[in-house]
Amino acid sequence: MTIGFTGPVTPLMLGALALCACTPPEPADLVLTGGTIAVVDDAFTLHSTLVVRDGRVLAVGGPELASEYAATRTVDLDGRLVVPGFNDTHTHIRGSARRHIDLGGVESIVEIQALVRAKAEELGEGEWVTGYGWSEDELAEGRRPLRPDLDEVAPSNPVLLTRAGGHSGVANSLALELAGIDRSTPQPEGGVIEYDEGGELNGVIRERQGLVGRLVPDATPGELRETLIQMLRDQLALGITSLIQAGETPEGFARWEDIYAEHGDELPRSTVQIRWVGRDRLAAFGRTTGDGDHRLRVGAIKVLVDGGFTGPAAYTIEPYKGRDDYRGLLNVPEAELRALVDTANALGWQMGFHAIGDAAIVLTVDAFIDALENNPRDNHRHYLNHFTVTPPTETLERMAEHDIAVAQQPNFTYTLEGRYVANLDGDRLAHNNPLKIPMQHGIFLAIGSDILPIDPLVGLYASVTRKGMSGEVYGPDEALTVEEAIRAYTANGAWLTFEEEVKGTLEPGMLADMVVLSDDLLTLDPEGIMDVEVDMTIVDGQVLYEREGS
Repeated sequence: MTIGFTGPVTPLMLGALALCACTPPEPADLVLTGGTIAVVDDAFTLHSTLVVRDGRVLAVGGPELASEYAATRTVDLDGRLVVPGFNDTHTHIRGSARRHIDLGGVESIVEIQALVRAKAEELGEGEWVTGYGWSEDELAEGRRPLRPDLDEVAPSNPVLLTRAGGHSGVANSLALELAGIDRSTPQPEGGVIEYDEGGELNGVIRERQGLVGRLVPDATPGELRETLIQMLRDQLALGITSLIQAGETPEGFARWEDIYAEHGDELPRSTVQIRWVGRDRLAAFGRTTGDGDHRLRVGAIKVLVDGGFTGPAAYTIEPYKGRDDYRGLLNVPEAELRALVDTANALGWQMGFHAIGDAAIVLTVDAFIDALENNPRDNHRHYLNHFTVTPPTETLERMAEHDIAVAQQPNFTYTLEGRYVANLDGDRLAHNNPLKIPMQHGIFLAIGSDILPIDPLVGLYASVTRKGMSGEVYGPDEALTVEEAIRAYTANGAWLTFEEEVKGTLEPGMLADMVVLSDDLLTLDPEGIMDVEVDMTIVDGQVLYEREGS
Protein backbone atom coordinates (compact mmCIF):
# COMPACT_ATOMS: atom_id res chain seq x y z
CA MET A 1 0.00 0.00 0.00
CA THR A 2 1.32 3.45 -0.93
CA ILE A 3 0.66 6.31 1.41
CA GLY A 4 0.42 9.66 -0.39
CA PHE A 5 0.43 13.19 0.91
CA THR A 6 -2.47 15.33 -0.22
CA GLY A 7 -2.08 18.41 2.00
CA PRO A 8 -0.62 21.79 1.05
CA VAL A 9 3.15 22.13 0.38
CA THR A 10 4.66 24.70 2.76
CA PRO A 11 7.82 26.82 2.19
CA LEU A 12 9.54 24.85 4.96
CA MET A 13 8.91 21.62 3.08
CA LEU A 14 10.27 23.12 -0.17
CA GLY A 15 13.48 24.07 1.65
CA ALA A 16 13.84 20.55 2.99
CA LEU A 17 13.36 19.11 -0.49
CA ALA A 18 16.01 21.46 -1.85
CA LEU A 19 18.51 20.30 0.75
CA CYS A 20 17.93 16.71 -0.29
CA ALA A 21 18.58 17.44 -3.94
CA CYS A 22 22.11 16.73 -5.17
CA THR A 23 23.93 19.91 -6.25
CA PRO A 24 26.21 19.15 -9.18
CA PRO A 25 29.89 19.89 -8.42
CA GLU A 26 31.40 23.06 -9.85
CA PRO A 27 34.15 22.79 -12.46
CA ALA A 28 37.77 23.36 -11.42
CA ASP A 29 41.18 22.90 -12.98
CA LEU A 30 43.04 21.48 -10.00
CA VAL A 31 42.25 20.27 -6.50
CA LEU A 32 44.91 19.53 -3.87
CA THR A 33 43.56 17.70 -0.84
CA GLY A 34 44.59 15.45 2.03
CA GLY A 35 47.55 17.44 3.34
CA THR A 36 48.37 20.79 4.90
CA ILE A 37 47.78 23.98 2.94
CA ALA A 38 49.73 26.89 4.45
CA VAL A 39 47.83 29.93 3.19
CA VAL A 40 50.43 32.35 4.66
CA ASP A 41 47.79 34.99 5.27
CA ASP A 42 48.15 37.28 8.28
CA ALA A 43 46.99 34.50 10.63
CA PHE A 44 49.07 31.80 8.90
CA THR A 45 45.87 29.79 8.40
CA LEU A 46 46.13 26.06 7.69
CA HIS A 47 43.64 24.07 5.60
CA SER A 48 43.59 20.63 4.01
CA THR A 49 42.14 21.38 0.55
CA LEU A 50 42.80 23.96 -2.15
CA VAL A 51 40.91 24.54 -5.41
CA VAL A 52 42.31 26.25 -8.53
CA ARG A 53 40.41 27.66 -11.49
CA ASP A 54 41.58 29.93 -14.32
CA GLY A 55 45.03 30.42 -12.82
CA ARG A 56 43.76 31.65 -9.45
CA VAL A 57 43.08 30.13 -6.05
CA LEU A 58 39.34 29.61 -6.05
CA ALA A 59 38.83 28.23 -2.55
CA VAL A 60 40.60 26.77 0.48
CA GLY A 61 38.98 24.77 3.22
CA GLY A 62 38.43 21.38 4.80
CA PRO A 63 38.26 17.93 3.18
CA GLU A 64 34.58 18.34 2.26
CA LEU A 65 35.64 21.00 -0.26
CA ALA A 66 37.07 18.36 -2.60
CA SER A 67 33.63 16.87 -3.24
CA GLU A 68 32.18 20.23 -4.24
CA TYR A 69 34.32 20.50 -7.38
CA ALA A 70 34.84 18.37 -10.47
CA ALA A 71 38.49 19.01 -11.24
CA THR A 72 40.50 18.21 -14.33
CA ARG A 73 43.12 16.88 -11.90
CA THR A 74 42.91 16.01 -8.22
CA VAL A 75 46.11 15.45 -6.23
CA ASP A 76 46.08 13.41 -3.03
CA LEU A 77 48.69 15.16 -0.90
CA ASP A 78 48.97 12.21 1.48
CA GLY A 79 49.99 14.47 4.36
CA ARG A 80 52.39 16.66 2.41
CA LEU A 81 52.72 20.43 2.82
CA VAL A 82 51.69 23.05 0.26
CA VAL A 83 53.13 26.56 0.54
CA PRO A 84 52.99 29.57 -1.78
CA GLY A 85 55.69 29.40 -4.44
CA PHE A 86 59.12 30.45 -3.24
CA ASN A 87 60.12 33.95 -4.31
CA ASP A 88 63.91 34.31 -4.59
CA THR A 89 64.40 38.01 -3.92
CA HIS A 90 68.01 38.15 -5.12
CA THR A 91 69.45 35.77 -7.67
CA HIS A 92 71.55 35.71 -10.84
CA ILE A 93 70.22 33.69 -13.76
CA ARG A 94 72.70 33.66 -16.63
CA GLY A 95 73.27 32.01 -19.95
CA SER A 96 76.68 30.48 -20.50
CA ALA A 97 79.10 29.85 -23.35
CA ARG A 98 80.60 26.58 -24.59
CA ARG A 99 83.85 27.62 -22.94
CA HIS A 100 82.17 27.79 -19.52
CA ILE A 101 82.52 25.16 -16.77
CA ASP A 102 79.97 24.86 -13.96
CA LEU A 103 82.02 24.53 -10.76
CA GLY A 104 79.12 24.53 -8.33
CA GLY A 105 79.41 21.49 -6.08
CA VAL A 106 83.00 20.56 -6.99
CA GLU A 107 84.72 18.98 -4.01
CA SER A 108 88.44 19.35 -4.72
CA ILE A 109 91.04 21.29 -6.65
CA VAL A 110 91.90 18.02 -8.33
CA GLU A 111 88.35 17.88 -9.67
CA ILE A 112 88.62 21.47 -10.88
CA GLN A 113 91.86 20.64 -12.65
CA ALA A 114 90.27 17.66 -14.40
CA LEU A 115 87.38 19.82 -15.63
CA VAL A 116 89.71 22.55 -16.88
CA ARG A 117 91.96 20.03 -18.64
CA ALA A 118 88.99 18.38 -20.37
CA LYS A 119 87.54 21.72 -21.49
CA ALA A 120 90.90 22.91 -22.85
CA GLU A 121 91.25 19.69 -24.85
CA GLU A 122 87.70 20.07 -26.16
CA LEU A 123 88.17 23.70 -27.27
CA GLY A 124 91.74 23.48 -28.53
CA GLU A 125 94.93 25.39 -27.78
CA GLY A 126 94.62 29.14 -27.27
CA GLU A 127 90.88 29.16 -26.50
CA TRP A 128 89.68 30.79 -23.29
CA VAL A 129 88.34 28.53 -20.54
CA THR A 130 86.00 30.09 -17.99
CA GLY A 131 84.11 28.76 -15.00
CA TYR A 132 82.04 29.77 -12.02
CA GLY A 133 81.05 28.41 -8.64
CA TRP A 134 84.08 27.09 -6.73
CA SER A 135 84.33 27.71 -2.99
CA GLU A 136 87.40 26.96 -0.89
CA ASP A 137 85.12 26.05 2.00
CA GLU A 138 83.86 23.06 0.01
CA LEU A 139 87.20 21.85 -1.38
CA ALA A 140 89.06 18.90 0.14
CA GLU A 141 92.32 20.84 0.09
CA GLY A 142 90.80 23.58 2.24
CA ARG A 143 92.22 26.35 0.08
CA ARG A 144 91.53 28.29 -3.11
CA PRO A 145 92.69 27.14 -6.53
CA LEU A 146 95.69 29.23 -7.54
CA ARG A 147 97.65 30.15 -10.67
CA PRO A 148 100.02 27.14 -10.54
CA ASP A 149 97.06 24.74 -10.26
CA LEU A 150 95.64 26.08 -13.52
CA ASP A 151 99.02 26.34 -15.28
CA GLU A 152 99.59 22.66 -14.63
CA VAL A 153 96.54 21.53 -16.61
CA ALA A 154 96.08 24.30 -19.18
CA PRO A 155 99.41 26.00 -19.95
CA SER A 156 98.35 26.88 -23.50
CA ASN A 157 94.83 28.16 -22.74
CA PRO A 158 93.99 31.35 -20.87
CA VAL A 159 91.81 30.41 -17.87
CA LEU A 160 89.63 32.48 -15.54
CA LEU A 161 87.55 30.78 -12.83
CA THR A 162 85.20 32.91 -10.73
CA ARG A 163 84.43 32.05 -7.12
CA ALA A 164 80.86 31.37 -6.01
CA GLY A 165 79.32 34.76 -5.27
CA GLY A 166 81.23 36.49 -8.05
CA HIS A 167 83.50 38.70 -5.93
CA SER A 168 86.83 37.10 -6.79
CA GLY A 169 88.41 34.94 -9.44
CA VAL A 170 91.61 33.07 -10.22
CA ALA A 171 93.49 33.27 -13.52
CA ASN A 172 96.38 31.28 -14.93
CA SER A 173 99.66 32.71 -16.16
CA LEU A 174 98.62 33.01 -19.79
CA ALA A 175 95.43 34.89 -18.90
CA LEU A 176 97.36 37.32 -16.68
CA GLU A 177 99.97 37.84 -19.39
CA LEU A 178 97.32 38.62 -22.01
CA ALA A 179 95.71 41.08 -19.61
CA GLY A 180 99.04 42.82 -19.04
CA ILE A 181 99.05 42.06 -15.31
CA ASP A 182 102.44 41.46 -13.69
CA ARG A 183 104.30 42.27 -10.47
CA SER A 184 104.49 45.94 -11.40
CA THR A 185 100.74 46.39 -12.00
CA PRO A 186 99.28 48.91 -9.54
CA GLN A 187 96.40 47.81 -7.35
CA PRO A 188 93.07 48.63 -9.04
CA GLU A 189 90.70 51.04 -7.38
CA GLY A 190 88.12 49.05 -5.45
CA GLY A 191 89.94 45.72 -5.90
CA VAL A 192 93.00 43.66 -4.98
CA ILE A 193 95.56 41.76 -7.07
CA GLU A 194 97.00 39.10 -4.77
CA TYR A 195 100.61 37.95 -4.39
CA ASP A 196 102.12 34.90 -2.72
CA GLU A 197 104.74 34.99 0.04
CA GLY A 198 107.49 35.25 -2.57
CA GLY A 199 105.96 38.33 -4.15
CA GLU A 200 104.68 36.50 -7.23
CA LEU A 201 101.14 36.74 -8.58
CA ASN A 202 99.07 33.91 -7.12
CA GLY A 203 96.39 34.41 -9.79
CA VAL A 204 93.61 35.66 -7.49
CA ILE A 205 91.99 39.02 -8.20
CA ARG A 206 89.36 40.32 -5.81
CA GLU A 207 86.44 42.49 -6.97
CA ARG A 208 88.16 43.51 -10.21
CA GLN A 209 88.54 40.19 -12.04
CA GLY A 210 87.12 42.03 -15.01
CA LEU A 211 90.69 43.16 -15.63
CA VAL A 212 91.09 39.68 -17.09
CA GLY A 213 87.48 38.89 -17.93
CA ARG A 214 87.25 41.80 -20.40
CA LEU A 215 89.39 39.73 -22.77
CA VAL A 216 87.08 36.70 -22.84
CA PRO A 217 85.28 36.57 -26.20
CA ASP A 218 81.53 37.06 -26.00
CA ALA A 219 79.34 34.00 -26.24
CA THR A 220 77.05 33.81 -29.23
CA PRO A 221 73.48 35.05 -28.68
CA GLY A 222 72.24 31.52 -29.35
CA GLU A 223 74.47 30.01 -26.66
CA LEU A 224 73.31 32.52 -24.07
CA ARG A 225 69.63 32.37 -24.96
CA GLU A 226 69.24 28.60 -24.79
CA THR A 227 71.22 28.20 -21.58
CA LEU A 228 69.39 31.11 -19.93
CA ILE A 229 66.03 29.53 -20.76
CA GLN A 230 67.21 26.22 -19.32
CA MET A 231 68.47 27.85 -16.13
CA LEU A 232 65.12 29.56 -15.68
CA ARG A 233 63.37 26.22 -16.11
CA ASP A 234 65.73 24.71 -13.54
CA GLN A 235 64.37 27.09 -10.91
CA LEU A 236 61.04 25.26 -10.99
CA ALA A 237 62.62 22.09 -9.61
CA LEU A 238 63.65 24.16 -6.58
CA GLY A 239 60.08 25.36 -5.99
CA ILE A 240 60.87 28.88 -7.19
CA THR A 241 57.83 30.42 -8.88
CA SER A 242 59.06 34.03 -8.78
CA LEU A 243 62.49 35.61 -8.73
CA ILE A 244 64.27 38.94 -8.79
CA GLN A 245 67.15 38.99 -11.26
CA ALA A 246 69.79 41.07 -9.52
CA GLY A 247 70.99 43.30 -12.29
CA GLU A 248 70.75 43.66 -16.06
CA THR A 249 71.49 46.54 -18.38
CA PRO A 250 68.57 47.98 -20.36
CA GLU A 251 69.89 45.99 -23.34
CA GLY A 252 69.95 42.86 -21.21
CA PHE A 253 66.32 43.39 -20.24
CA ALA A 254 65.44 43.27 -23.95
CA ARG A 255 66.81 39.71 -24.08
CA TRP A 256 64.54 38.74 -21.20
CA GLU A 257 61.58 40.27 -23.01
CA ASP A 258 62.36 38.18 -26.07
CA ILE A 259 62.52 34.99 -24.00
CA TYR A 260 59.32 35.70 -22.06
CA ALA A 261 57.42 36.61 -25.21
CA GLU A 262 58.00 33.05 -26.42
CA HIS A 263 58.33 30.98 -23.26
CA GLY A 264 56.82 33.06 -20.45
CA ASP A 265 54.08 30.62 -19.53
CA GLU A 266 56.69 27.85 -19.04
CA LEU A 267 58.94 29.77 -16.66
CA PRO A 268 58.94 31.36 -13.19
CA ARG A 269 57.76 34.94 -12.97
CA SER A 270 60.69 37.38 -13.10
CA THR A 271 61.34 40.90 -11.93
CA VAL A 272 64.57 42.31 -13.37
CA GLN A 273 66.64 44.89 -11.53
CA ILE A 274 68.27 47.43 -13.85
CA ARG A 275 71.87 48.41 -13.26
CA TRP A 276 72.58 52.10 -12.88
CA VAL A 277 73.82 53.16 -16.32
CA GLY A 278 73.38 56.91 -16.02
CA ARG A 279 70.42 59.20 -16.42
CA ASP A 280 70.58 59.41 -20.21
CA ARG A 281 70.59 55.66 -20.85
CA LEU A 282 67.78 55.14 -18.36
CA ALA A 283 65.77 57.85 -20.10
CA ALA A 284 66.35 56.10 -23.44
CA PHE A 285 65.23 52.83 -21.84
CA GLY A 286 61.87 54.50 -21.37
CA ARG A 287 60.64 52.32 -18.53
CA THR A 288 60.77 52.35 -14.76
CA THR A 289 60.05 50.19 -11.74
CA GLY A 290 56.80 48.23 -12.08
CA ASP A 291 56.49 48.41 -15.85
CA GLY A 292 55.61 45.08 -17.44
CA ASP A 293 53.19 42.44 -16.23
CA HIS A 294 53.03 39.63 -13.68
CA ARG A 295 55.22 37.40 -15.86
CA LEU A 296 58.06 39.85 -16.49
CA ARG A 297 58.46 43.30 -15.02
CA VAL A 298 61.05 46.01 -14.38
CA GLY A 299 62.38 46.06 -10.84
CA ALA A 300 64.57 48.35 -8.79
CA ILE A 301 67.80 50.11 -9.73
CA LYS A 302 70.83 47.98 -8.78
CA VAL A 303 74.16 49.38 -7.53
CA LEU A 304 76.98 47.49 -5.78
CA VAL A 305 77.99 49.88 -3.02
CA ASP A 306 80.78 47.68 -1.63
CA GLY A 307 82.39 44.30 -2.17
CA GLY A 308 81.61 40.93 -0.62
CA PHE A 309 83.09 38.54 1.93
CA THR A 310 84.41 36.03 -0.58
CA GLY A 311 87.13 38.58 -1.40
CA PRO A 312 86.93 39.91 1.24
CA ALA A 313 86.01 43.47 0.31
CA ALA A 314 82.81 44.38 2.19
CA TYR A 315 83.15 47.91 3.60
CA THR A 316 83.09 47.77 7.40
CA ILE A 317 83.21 50.27 10.27
CA GLU A 318 85.85 48.34 12.20
CA PRO A 319 88.86 46.62 10.58
CA TYR A 320 88.64 42.97 9.62
CA LYS A 321 89.82 40.45 12.20
CA GLY A 322 93.62 40.41 12.24
CA ARG A 323 93.91 42.81 9.29
CA ASP A 324 95.27 45.96 10.99
CA ASP A 325 93.36 48.84 9.40
CA TYR A 326 91.82 47.01 6.40
CA ARG A 327 88.08 47.72 6.26
CA GLY A 328 87.18 46.59 2.76
CA LEU A 329 86.33 48.70 -0.24
CA LEU A 330 83.66 50.97 -1.65
CA ASN A 331 82.74 50.34 -5.26
CA VAL A 332 81.22 53.81 -5.66
CA PRO A 333 82.76 56.98 -4.16
CA GLU A 334 80.44 58.59 -1.63
CA ALA A 335 79.77 61.76 -3.61
CA GLU A 336 78.97 59.78 -6.74
CA LEU A 337 76.71 57.43 -4.78
CA ARG A 338 74.73 60.27 -3.26
CA ALA A 339 74.27 61.94 -6.63
CA LEU A 340 72.99 58.81 -8.38
CA VAL A 341 70.67 57.94 -5.47
CA ASP A 342 69.18 61.41 -5.56
CA THR A 343 68.69 61.20 -9.32
CA ALA A 344 67.14 57.71 -9.29
CA ASN A 345 64.76 58.64 -6.49
CA ALA A 346 63.71 61.85 -8.24
CA LEU A 347 63.02 59.87 -11.42
CA GLY A 348 60.62 57.60 -9.52
CA TRP A 349 62.75 54.46 -9.46
CA GLN A 350 62.73 51.98 -6.60
CA MET A 351 66.27 51.25 -5.41
CA GLY A 352 67.58 47.85 -4.25
CA PHE A 353 71.29 48.28 -3.54
CA HIS A 354 74.00 45.76 -2.65
CA ALA A 355 75.36 46.79 0.78
CA ILE A 356 77.15 44.10 2.81
CA GLY A 357 79.45 45.79 5.33
CA ASP A 358 78.04 47.96 8.11
CA ALA A 359 79.88 51.05 6.85
CA ALA A 360 78.37 50.55 3.39
CA ILE A 361 74.94 50.07 4.97
CA VAL A 362 75.19 53.31 6.95
CA LEU A 363 76.33 55.23 3.88
CA THR A 364 73.57 53.81 1.68
CA VAL A 365 70.82 54.41 4.23
CA ASP A 366 71.97 57.99 4.72
CA ALA A 367 71.96 58.53 0.95
CA PHE A 368 68.46 57.03 0.61
CA ILE A 369 67.07 59.19 3.40
CA ASP A 370 68.66 62.39 2.09
CA ALA A 371 67.19 61.67 -1.35
CA LEU A 372 63.74 61.05 0.15
CA GLU A 373 63.94 64.30 2.06
CA ASN A 374 64.89 66.14 -1.15
CA ASN A 375 62.11 64.44 -3.13
CA PRO A 376 59.55 62.91 -0.73
CA ARG A 377 57.77 59.80 -2.04
CA ASP A 378 55.08 57.56 -0.63
CA ASN A 379 55.50 53.82 -0.98
CA HIS A 380 58.99 53.96 -2.50
CA ARG A 381 59.98 50.50 -1.13
CA HIS A 382 63.72 51.11 -1.39
CA TYR A 383 65.70 48.23 0.08
CA LEU A 384 69.18 46.89 0.80
CA ASN A 385 70.40 43.54 -0.47
CA HIS A 386 72.57 41.35 1.79
CA PHE A 387 72.90 43.43 4.99
CA THR A 388 75.56 41.06 6.34
CA VAL A 389 77.14 43.11 9.15
CA THR A 390 74.56 44.59 11.52
CA PRO A 391 74.75 48.40 11.43
CA PRO A 392 74.44 50.68 14.48
CA THR A 393 71.09 50.97 16.22
CA GLU A 394 70.65 54.53 14.96
CA THR A 395 70.78 53.29 11.36
CA LEU A 396 68.28 50.51 12.10
CA GLU A 397 65.90 53.05 13.59
CA ARG A 398 66.29 55.39 10.62
CA MET A 399 65.57 52.53 8.23
CA ALA A 400 62.35 51.71 10.04
CA GLU A 401 61.31 55.35 10.18
CA HIS A 402 61.78 55.79 6.43
CA ASP A 403 60.44 52.35 5.38
CA ILE A 404 63.74 51.06 3.98
CA ALA A 405 63.54 47.25 3.72
CA VAL A 406 66.04 44.38 3.63
CA ALA A 407 66.37 41.49 1.17
CA GLN A 408 68.43 39.08 3.27
CA GLN A 409 70.27 35.84 2.36
CA PRO A 410 70.26 33.60 5.46
CA ASN A 411 71.90 30.79 3.46
CA PHE A 412 75.12 32.87 3.61
CA THR A 413 75.33 31.99 7.31
CA TYR A 414 75.59 28.37 6.19
CA THR A 415 77.70 28.46 3.03
CA LEU A 416 79.95 31.44 3.82
CA GLU A 417 80.66 30.39 7.39
CA GLY A 418 84.38 29.95 6.67
CA ARG A 419 84.69 33.46 5.24
CA TYR A 420 82.96 35.00 8.25
CA VAL A 421 85.07 33.07 10.75
CA ALA A 422 88.21 34.20 8.93
CA ASN A 423 87.26 37.87 8.77
CA LEU A 424 84.78 38.72 11.55
CA ASP A 425 84.73 38.38 15.31
CA GLY A 426 82.53 39.07 18.33
CA ASP A 427 79.01 40.28 17.65
CA ARG A 428 79.85 40.85 13.97
CA LEU A 429 80.38 37.11 13.59
CA ALA A 430 77.56 35.98 15.89
CA HIS A 431 74.99 38.23 14.21
CA ASN A 432 76.09 37.83 10.61
CA ASN A 433 73.17 38.23 8.18
CA PRO A 434 70.77 39.33 10.93
CA LEU A 435 67.11 38.38 10.72
CA LYS A 436 65.42 39.11 14.03
CA ILE A 437 67.29 42.35 14.79
CA PRO A 438 65.93 44.17 11.71
CA MET A 439 62.45 42.78 12.31
CA GLN A 440 62.50 43.81 15.96
CA HIS A 441 63.28 47.35 14.85
CA GLY A 442 60.27 47.33 12.52
CA ILE A 443 62.21 46.80 9.28
CA PHE A 444 60.45 44.81 6.55
CA LEU A 445 62.49 41.72 5.65
CA ALA A 446 62.29 39.24 2.77
CA ILE A 447 64.78 36.49 2.00
CA GLY A 448 66.41 34.95 -1.06
CA SER A 449 69.58 33.14 -2.11
CA ASP A 450 72.07 35.19 -4.17
CA ILE A 451 73.04 31.81 -5.70
CA LEU A 452 74.96 30.57 -2.64
CA PRO A 453 73.26 28.23 -3.38
CA ILE A 454 70.00 28.77 -5.26
CA ASP A 455 67.94 26.57 -2.95
CA PRO A 456 65.15 27.89 -0.73
CA LEU A 457 65.43 24.90 1.58
CA VAL A 458 69.01 25.87 2.49
CA GLY A 459 67.76 29.38 3.24
CA LEU A 460 64.90 28.06 5.37
CA TYR A 461 67.27 25.72 7.25
CA ALA A 462 69.74 28.50 8.01
CA SER A 463 66.93 30.88 9.01
CA VAL A 464 65.55 28.44 11.55
CA THR A 465 68.78 26.87 12.89
CA ARG A 466 71.34 29.67 12.32
CA LYS A 467 73.89 26.92 11.68
CA GLY A 468 76.96 27.07 9.51
CA MET A 469 78.27 24.15 7.47
CA SER A 470 80.28 23.02 10.51
CA GLY A 471 77.16 22.76 12.66
CA GLU A 472 78.16 25.81 14.73
CA VAL A 473 75.23 28.07 15.69
CA TYR A 474 75.66 31.80 15.10
CA GLY A 475 73.44 34.20 17.01
CA PRO A 476 70.64 31.83 18.04
CA ASP A 477 68.55 34.87 18.99
CA GLU A 478 68.47 35.72 15.26
CA ALA A 479 66.64 32.48 14.40
CA LEU A 480 63.19 32.67 12.81
CA THR A 481 60.31 30.31 13.40
CA VAL A 482 59.47 28.05 10.45
CA GLU A 483 56.35 30.12 9.86
CA GLU A 484 58.35 33.38 9.80
CA ALA A 485 60.90 31.89 7.42
CA ILE A 486 58.24 30.61 5.01
CA ARG A 487 56.52 34.00 5.01
CA ALA A 488 59.82 35.78 4.33
CA TYR A 489 60.52 33.47 1.36
CA THR A 490 57.03 33.79 -0.12
CA ALA A 491 54.63 36.62 0.72
CA ASN A 492 57.29 39.14 1.67
CA GLY A 493 59.07 38.82 -1.66
CA ALA A 494 55.85 39.82 -3.42
CA TRP A 495 55.81 43.02 -1.38
CA LEU A 496 59.27 43.97 -2.67
CA THR A 497 57.92 43.97 -6.22
CA PHE A 498 54.61 45.74 -5.40
CA GLU A 499 52.65 42.53 -6.07
CA GLU A 500 51.37 41.55 -2.63
CA GLU A 501 47.77 42.00 -3.77
CA VAL A 502 48.09 39.29 -6.46
CA LYS A 503 50.67 36.74 -5.31
CA GLY A 504 52.61 35.42 -2.34
CA THR A 505 49.75 33.83 -0.40
CA LEU A 506 47.17 31.14 -1.16
CA GLU A 507 44.13 33.21 -0.28
CA PRO A 508 41.17 32.98 -2.70
CA GLY A 509 41.67 35.27 -5.67
CA MET A 510 45.47 35.14 -5.59
CA LEU A 511 47.58 33.79 -8.44
CA ALA A 512 47.81 30.01 -8.10
CA ASP A 513 51.59 29.77 -7.60
CA MET A 514 52.48 27.07 -5.10
CA VAL A 515 54.83 24.25 -4.14
CA VAL A 516 54.09 20.75 -2.87
CA LEU A 517 56.85 19.63 -0.48
CA SER A 518 57.61 16.02 0.35
CA ASP A 519 57.39 16.64 4.11
CA ASP A 520 55.55 19.00 6.42
CA LEU A 521 58.07 21.65 7.47
CA LEU A 522 55.68 22.81 10.19
CA THR A 523 56.07 19.56 12.14
CA LEU A 524 59.47 18.38 10.90
CA ASP A 525 62.62 18.46 13.04
CA PRO A 526 64.49 21.50 11.60
CA GLU A 527 67.59 19.34 11.10
CA GLY A 528 65.72 17.58 8.31
CA ILE A 529 64.75 20.67 6.33
CA MET A 530 67.47 20.32 3.71
CA ASP A 531 66.41 16.72 3.06
CA VAL A 532 62.90 17.80 2.05
CA GLU A 533 62.23 17.57 -1.68
CA VAL A 534 60.10 19.65 -4.02
CA ASP A 535 57.47 17.25 -5.36
CA MET A 536 55.49 19.68 -7.51
CA THR A 537 55.75 23.31 -8.62
CA ILE A 538 52.63 25.07 -9.90
CA VAL A 539 52.60 28.47 -11.63
CA ASP A 540 49.37 30.11 -12.71
CA GLY A 541 47.55 26.90 -11.83
CA GLN A 542 49.69 24.87 -14.24
CA VAL A 543 51.97 22.07 -13.02
CA LEU A 544 55.31 23.11 -14.50
CA TYR A 545 57.46 20.66 -12.53
CA GLU A 546 56.73 17.29 -10.98
CA ARG A 547 59.42 15.18 -9.36
CA GLU A 548 59.67 11.74 -10.85
CA GLY A 549 58.21 9.16 -8.49
CA SER A 550 56.77 11.74 -6.10
